[in-house]
Amino acid sequence: MERNKLISKKKPAYPVSDALLKYLTRHGRTIKIPIYYDDLLRFQGSVTIYDKNGKDTLWVSVYYSEFETEEINQSLKKVYSILHSDGSDVIFPYLNIDSIDFCTFGNSKPFRIKVRNILNDNYLYLYIKKADASRIYGLELEDLLSPNHINFLVRKNTLIEEHISGIPGDDFIDNHLDNCSHRDKMEIAKEFVKFNERCFVRLLGDMRSYNYVMVLTHDFDRIQYRIRAIDFDQQSYEGNSKVYKPQFLKENNKLIAMTAKLLQQTSIDQYVNEERSLLAKRAWNEKKRLKGLMNCMKNDTISSPQKVNQLQTDLFELTNDVKFKKAKNMGEVLQSALDFVVRNYKSENPYILK
Repeated sequence: MERNKLISKKKPAYPVSDALLKYLTRHGRTIKIPIYYDDLLRFQGSVTIYDKNGKDTLWVSVYYSEFETEEINQSLKKVYSILHSDGSDVIFPYLNIDSIDFCTFGNSKPFRIKVRNILNDNYLYLYIKKADASRIYGLELEDLLSPNHINFLVRKNTLIEEHISGIPGDDFIDNHLDNCSHRDKMEIAKEFVKFNERCFVRLLGDMRSYNYVMVLTHDFDRIQYRIRAIDFDQQSYEGNSKVYKPQFLKENNKLIAMTAKLLQQTSIDQYVNEERSLLAKRAWNEKKRLKGLMNCMKNDTISSPQKVNQLQTDLFELTNDVKFKKAKNMGEVLQSALDFVVRNYKSENPYILK
């Protein structure tokens, strides 16, 4: 099967269950907000946004009637304050809503809000999307199991996310990778191996180059590279296990070839083991909260029975772990994957108290 045919053309949005909503409320992920996704759909018109090369970005800048503009802007300032501050209106006079953009591509059809501090011209983006249980599970799992923290809020059918900063993966590969030093390319290859394993173990799919960003941190005499996922719609949805490994997606071909050229198999195995150990530690440290989330997921529907059967078969053939054969839904498949990694980590580490 060709790599560009591994992923479904259209993934349905799944409703947020009462159990998941209770979990989110318990952990401070839900809050009253003054505006909903559907409110932003009432725009009067739009203007296509092009990049610096004149290419259509698939985003449009939208505008509203004069009657609604002030109310929407005030509501968006409130959302910003809730997400990044204490929710008060003290900072409102210093904020300006510079733009509201709508994405015409992809499953989530997000709105991107640019909020600028008029005192210093600093600005941040936030995103308002239609709530989808798959994406919410993906966001929460990213916060619990990855080295990255995610800030998001849910209210009824609306999902609000903070912006994840970084160089878009496709832009980095096309315009920056060739200019990196040999040492930097070695670091990037290492990070790609770890990112690949992290996505696979936690069943986060569709990490094509435009669905993640490259984050660069200057540290003494070197640059540290980290790949961060920015799209979580394909959390535990597809049946083909290759979807959960970025190494099988053609958009990552340049990174894949570079990694194969620079790293020996022994190094790749070492980085895979390191990432599994780190993921197991995070799962163990967050076991109480993770258990609550997984209980929601195991009683939820976020994929089709056919895809569940295909994935459990793929993973059973890979691991010979009978738990995968017994899994009845995607929540149980993911639980089996996490249990497999934690169990092996604890059995192989003599310093862990059993």
